Amino acid sequence: MSRLVILVCALLFNILSPIIYSPAQEYVAPLRYNANAGKRPLPPNRLGKVTATLSLPFFEDFTGYGIFPDSTRWVDYHTYVNNTMCVMPVSRGVATLDALDWRGIPYDSFSNSVFRYADSLTTQPIDVATVTPADSLYLSFVYQPQGNGFYPLPQDSLMVFIKTKYGGFVKVWATPGTTLQPFRHVMIPITDTIFFSSSLQVRFVNIAALNWSDAVWNVDYVRLNTGRTMGDTVLNDVAISSDPTFLLNDYTSMPYRHFIDNPAGERAANITDSIRNNYNSTQSVNSFFSAVGINTGVTLQSPVGAAASIPGGSTRAVSFPSYSATIPFSSVGYHDKVVFEHKVYFESVAAGEPHANDTIVKPQVFDNYLAYDDGSAEKSYYLNLFPTLPGKIAIEYHLNRPDTMRGMAIYFGRQVPFAVNKVFDINIYSALAGVNGAPADTLKYEQEMCYPGYTDTVNHFWIYKFDQPVPLPAGTFYAGTMQPAESGSDSLYFGLDVNRIGGNHAYYNVLAAWSPSLITGAIMMRPLLGQPITGTGVQSVTAQNEEWQVFPNPATNNLQFDYKGDWDAAYRVSDMQGRVVLHGIVTRGRSIDISLLTPGMYVVQLVSDEKVTIPKKIIKL
Repeated sequence: MSRLVILVCALLFNILSPIIYSPAQEYVAPLRYNANAGKRPLPPNRLGKVTATLSLPFFEDFTGYGIFPDSTRWVDYHTYVNNTMCVMPVSRGVATLDALDWRGIPYDSFSNSVFRYADSLTTQPIDVATVTPADSLYLSFVYQPQGNGFYPLPQDSLMVFIKTKYGGFVKVWATPGTTLQPFRHVMIPITDTIFFSSSLQVRFVNIAALNWSDAVWNVDYVRLNTGRTMGDTVLNDVAISSDPTFLLNDYTSMPYRHFIDNPAGERAANITDSIRNNYNSTQSVNSFFSAVGINTGVTLQSPVGAAASIPGGSTRAVSFPSYSATIPFSSVGYHDKVVFEHKVYFESVAAGEPHANDTIVKPQVFDNYLAYDDGSAEKSYYLNLFPTLPGKIAIEYHLNRPDTMRGMAIYFGRQVPFAVNKVFDINIYSALAGVNGAPADTLKYEQEMCYPGYTDTVNHFWIYKFDQPVPLPAGTFYAGTMQPAESGSDSLYFGLDVNRIGGNHAYYNVLAAWSPSLITGAIMMRPLLGQPITGTGVQSVTAQNEEWQVFPNPATNNLQFDYKGDWDAAYRVSDMQGRVVLHGIVTRGRSIDISLLTPGMYVVQLVSDEKVTIPKKIIKL
């Protein structure tokens, strides 16, 4: 097929196909997976049970560092508390309602054509038994559709229910889905006596169209109190509304040994943050910044101030000069993780203001990987491939000294149905044809037959360990993926951090030539450097080199085992995510049925009488 015909086909595809966003063959899709939400087990008191009865006033602005709502104020845990899914919040931190459950995976992982009730956010009981309609009880909050995710459809909705004294919940407010808007204030008067009890509860609920997107709603600044009016929408709060930027000017994280080789070149000129004035009137604000080395306790930056005059209802950026102090390299190990703690804060605030949003602490991490992302994905990135051509992604990185790449960490966006059997290779290049004057690709290493993984891991990424360490000189290299042609691996979702500031350093290749990516954000792939690593899903076992065979390979319906001796063996067949999909007992020469397994790659292992064999990979057709 000629290049002209391919280009014409691409144009027709983009005209006729329903697309979410596509410059050329690059696409942005809903996240459909939030690894942050599944990063740790729920505490015992987060099982949807009432743990306290609260009194008025009730207030919540979700300023904190946990991903679940505060259990002292909220009963359930379905929403995701964060500061990355929102755009221009009134205060740092929101509760996000979407189409993902508390584990961060779709409510329906197999069907992509479902409308259903999705997340809920319910207060602990609030005692209003002595309140009467004359006390002017109001519920208020601010909300934003879409944020940094994908917008909820008009058929979707955000709703508010209030529990009556008879035990049921009554809907008191709802709004249909729409595209991105600034945060809007909602005032709901509570006048009906059926709500005045010792156990009033407020519940936010969303309906999500799972066939379209994550259907994101952000909720913030929930207030319930007496003595209010419909005009009581002024928040009277000066709040820090974002996290401070990174110390590094391009990477978000890198090994400390590389930073210390060129701190002036890697360091940003300023560290900035955002302050929101929620008053109606202009406020004069004095904010401060400080930094300390967590490893040593050394003060890196004594408090330095910045003054700003902020009009009412406005957000302003404040900047602090970057500091030059470092921890001597002799004080830390060559591969040590080093953390600088940054703090932005107000020294004093007006009486009566909330205080949680007056101080924000953010770590600057130096570890054995290179990252352009902040660790959280808001959307997914993928390539739409032509059937007969592979698709490649390559991201440019730089090293300040020679190092060894041991593997790659990749954050995948969840797909419906799941994409665990889509195959790809990881490629490392020292040059890309047509990029920075290179005449041709120079491939240094290829890790073949990789599969996407979604189980929560360290930093919520899936870790791929290379079969061989890859030595790299100081300077530029490229790392990325290759999806084979005609492999069924089209449209593999990678996490996209849309809060990335600066270029994405990414290139893609779907027509046998590299093009710079036009997508805003960081594709979440991280080269792992230095020390040996352990791949995700790999169990540490002491394996004996017992001679055994499993055949045929590839196989369609049956697998047969052959080994020395007449012992019965326990077999395990695991997928590439380490999950056991088949197990049982087999005798030498006997076969097992694998016809119901999904086509793809699996790992087979035999165990008997404390013998653990070296596992073998097989392909199911």
